[in-house]
Amino acid sequence: MAKIGITETVLRDAHQSLLATRMSIDEMLPILQTMDKVGYYSAEVWGGATFDACIRFLDEDPWERLRIIRKNMPNTKLQMLFRGQNMLGYRHYADDVLEYFVQKTCANGMDIIRIFDALNDIRNLETAIKAAKKEGAHAQVAMSYTTGDVFTTEYYVNYAKQIEEAGADSICLKDMAALLTPYRTAELVKAIKAAVKLPVQIHTHYTSGLASMCLLKGIESGADMIDTAMSPLALGTSHAPTESLVAALQGTEYDTGLDLMLLNEIRDYFMTLRKKYLDNGLIDPKMLAVDPNALIYQVPGGMLSNLLSQLKQAGKEDKLTEVLMEVPNVRKDAGNVPLVTPTSQIVGSQAVFNVIMGERYKTVTKEFKDIIKGAYGRTPTPIDPEFRKFILKGEEPIDCRPADLIAPELDTLRKECAEWTMQDEDVLTYAMFPKVAPKFFEKRRNSQFGIDGKNADPEKKIHAV
Repeated sequence: MAKIGITETVLRDAHQSLLATRMSIDEMLPILQTMDKVGYYSAEVWGGATFDACIRFLDEDPWERLRIIRKNMPNTKLQMLFRGQNMLGYRHYADDVLEYFVQKTCANGMDIIRIFDALNDIRNLETAIKAAKKEGAHAQVAMSYTTGDVFTTEYYVNYAKQIEEAGADSICLKDMAALLTPYRTAELVKAIKAAVKLPVQIHTHYTSGLASMCLLKGIESGADMIDTAMSPLALGTSHAPTESLVAALQGTEYDTGLDLMLLNEIRDYFMTLRKKYLDNGLIDPKMLAVDPNALIYQVPGGMLSNLLSQLKQAGKEDKLTEVLMEVPNVRKDAGNVPLVTPTSQIVGSQAVFNVIMGERYKTVTKEFKDIIKGAYGRTPTPIDPEFRKFILKGEEPIDCRPADLIAPELDTLRKECAEWTMQDEDVLTYAMFPKVAPKFFEKRRNSQFGIDGKNADPEKKIHAV
């Protein structure tokens, strides 16, 4: 048995899960070169909600963030989370835009692209896998794990075979809602490893309190890599602590080979940040608690913090339990979709409306309607025809790969954002966030700083604004 690879999530998913993705590049920069010495299998640093948070809340150019991390972590494979045909946005994009995004992502330093589809519809992943391979990146496909009658071991084994056939380099069992249990993890890893020849990675959250046990059973059953987070930003809705797993495996056949003394130095740095986030309210202590209710409600960590935030803003914080109880009902109506971005936000928002309006589906969001329509792809179980009719109100459903209906759009997008463009990548930022990006570009243009491009100097102020 080769040593177990550790993917460190503290620079992406850990802070996305605990503090709504608000860690800035300024906060990361002082520790990057130390992290580069660890010898991680990879560091997850980009993708997911980081792109949105950078331009919406942090006034930071996400492309510049990637270039700075690449410059300061030359010895570590950088990894990102990519939503297949959705890229990092909230709709499906034409193939030419997706291919250009992957090209630019790799040109700016990305090594491993973890690609997933919220519905586990392989059709929505094929273009992204081919694009990543063309650029020489490692294409890892993540299967969105969830539970329910349809989600048997056979379901995941069949999906793993489709992933292998599509040309992926590895598989990730992505448990975004902390639904895995230790023995279920062992069963799935064994079955997947027996069915395909690809390396298997496990990604799970600590929400239900089972993550460390799941990782250990997964490792014993043949998993090759695991996701963890430095302990100050671990636990709760985040991940199992890196240092604890490294210590647990030390001296065994699964030894990670990582240095606990070096990890302790990194821990000290993030402890200071953790205190800052608790003091300024970015981390809600509720997000640090174990909540086995996750096994009932099937709500991922990031979704839980977003729901709480939405209800606080509406002055309806007392309705959280009601909303959590409504989520599984909405999910079932939507064809048992796994709850991961963007379906988690869509199902969550619809559940909020159903509870606040006092009548189910009195208000239907455009995005929820699109899931029912088939605009996101094929749902794991068919939508009830009567429910579909009720929601669509005469609109025709979509049965093909949704991106097949989208004409090439890169040239049009370039024209639309030409007045703001300062770098090639700006068209991609605009494509994904057409409402937010122009405001960000305006601020950047009016700023005395601007973009240093690929020669970013970490000593300079690196915010775009």
